[in-house]
Amino acid sequence: MFKKLFYITLLFISASASAQELQAKVAVLAQQVGTSVDKSTFTTLQNQLTDFLNKRKWTSDAFQASEKIRCNFILTIQSVDENNVCKASLAIQAARPVYNSSYQTALINYQDADVTFKYVQFQQIEFNENRVQGTDALTANLPAVFAYYVYMVLGFDYDSFSPKGGEQFFSKAQNIVNNAPEAKEISGWKSFDGVRNRYWLAENLMNTKYNDIHDIIYQYYRQGLDNMYQDDASARENVLEALSALQDFNQQNPNTMIEQFFVQGKSQECIGIFKKSTPEDRSQAVQILSTLDVSNAANYKQQLQ
Repeated sequence: MFKKLFYITLLFISASASAQELQAKVAVLAQQVGTSVDKSTFTTLQNQLTDFLNKRKWTSDAFQASEKIRCNFILTIQSVDENNVCKASLAIQAARPVYNSSYQTALINYQDADVTFKYVQFQQIEFNENRVQGTDALTANLPAVFAYYVYMVLGFDYDSFSPKGGEQFFSKAQNIVNNAPEAKEISGWKSFDGVRNRYWLAENLMNTKYNDIHDIIYQYYRQGLDNMYQDDASARENVLEALSALQDFNQQNPNTMIEQFFVQGKSQECIGIFKKSTPEDRSQAVQILSTLDVSNAANYKQQLQ
């Protein structure tokens, strides 16, 4: 596959090769739902969503088994009404391996708190890029949300391997936003639904004003983490430069969703990266990270100073 040529010297792929891209685990949690709802419904939904993610072909590339993107989707059902309309939250976690190591670095660690959908046991989980809204908005919303985050996972993965490599997938995610199901119960797809939602994430990633974020993703992962095995000092410098560029980005474009989305869940990884660096680099890392990730500022100071 073109984006991961450094893993292999030569790869011959037959015309029939069509290995799927994801190694996804889905959990549907329904502990909050009352006893009046048949809990087997959610076991069925969990199995259907797992098949939807893992058996569908999301790209035109053929992935080797070792290249599949590991990801978790945790759908927590909060309530179900008499019309089978569910209110839920969705946690998305995705990682990819660091070159020449067994370490998995996080690409996405995010929770979408506003997922509303209609589900009747054994109904088909279907998604059509050309007809995102489907025939019933509430029924179509769940596969639209899952497809949206699949394209986000793919976009971040491809961006981390080649400069702006994920653009085609971010564009697909934005297409879902632009054609998303509409109903009074559904939110998260519109700019006025909040400042941290599916609309704004796609907007930030496709807005040419924010193009630097793609270079930052590439430098952090490919030029930074992937080079730790070869020259850890140089790799740390590249990570530090990526974080410094993110700090500049944040100063020029304050309060964007993408900045917070990028740093979410990276505190322990960054601490591990800089623990063995020079005192000067540790001090600079603390200053930058404390600005970017305010909630973990005390932890950075304690661990790195």
